[in-house]
Amino acid sequence: MSDFAENNQTQLAFIFPGQGSQSIGMLSDFSELAEIKQTFQQASDVLGYDVWQLCQNGPEEKLNQTDKTQPVLLTASVALWRLWQSKLDKLPTIVAGHSLGEYSALVCAGILDFEQGLKLVEQRGLFMQQAVPAGVGKMAAIIGLDDDKVQTACDVSAQNEIVSPVNYNSPGQIVIAGNAAAVDRAMIACKECGAKRALPLTVSVPSHSHLMKPASEQLEQVLNSVTLNESNISVVNNEGVTIETHADKIKQALVRQLYCPVRWSEIITFIAKKGVKCFVECGPGKVLSGLNRRIDRSLTSYHTCQLEALNQAVEALGE
Repeated sequence: MSDFAENNQTQLAFIFPGQGSQSIGMLSDFSELAEIKQTFQQASDVLGYDVWQLCQNGPEEKLNQTDKTQPVLLTASVALWRLWQSKLDKLPTIVAGHSLGEYSALVCAGILDFEQGLKLVEQRGLFMQQAVPAGVGKMAAIIGLDDDKVQTACDVSAQNEIVSPVNYNSPGQIVIAGNAAAVDRAMIACKECGAKRALPLTVSVPSHSHLMKPASEQLEQVLNSVTLNESNISVVNNEGVTIETHADKIKQALVRQLYCPVRWSEIITFIAKKGVKCFVECGPGKVLSGLNRRIDRSLTSYHTCQLEALNQAVEALGE
């Protein structure tokens, strides 16, 4: 695995979305394309249920179960990655993924086998669901407040429970998570400190908070049996905002990722400082492209969640 700093000729980064980007009917206009069909069939064979049908028809409650959402999103991103490769011989030298998207990045970089990755993220989802019973945890988005003020609001609101910033998505957009009552208190504290909005999220799993520590310990056991490959595509991890090249360090970062914040703003800035100004969001939705605009308006971002958009990106970058 080579460090991007030593091999930065291709000024292009791919970024992969995490949970929240799924929706019923996603990728529907790609349904007749061989790369999409084959990837979803491969995932269905591994997981034992029809992944494409779940994406297209739901039910939504099932699609939003984290042990289903995670492999579904991984499949969607890999399918679009394969389609991209069939259309354009221009690949990134550096990639990153938001939370679950880090697994998509590792698969598309060739570091993690796709079928192994599917089983891994399915188990990751189950571990997360089991770690915190429904209703015990909560997540909320805090809009329009500085990082340090959000941290202070969480500190004073904890009251012997857990609440902390877990997603530093962009300047003025932070997600907090922890025990439900502590999150409620922190939402009020953030509003009192000047936040424009404090919005509860429709998830019960408090991802990236210390309530996920038991899940991380289970995940570590599973990762011990996973084989990773070398790659010429560098992956920036969530937890340390670093590019690790040793298999054990990559696995350790994935374990810590479960209970440590996603430092997305820093990740995009880290990549941009290496001279990369062009990003392709590879997956359903356009969330990360929107965050890029808030992080650094000088960046160019393409998304791939509709066939027309993917073709426009291919045309623009193929010139």
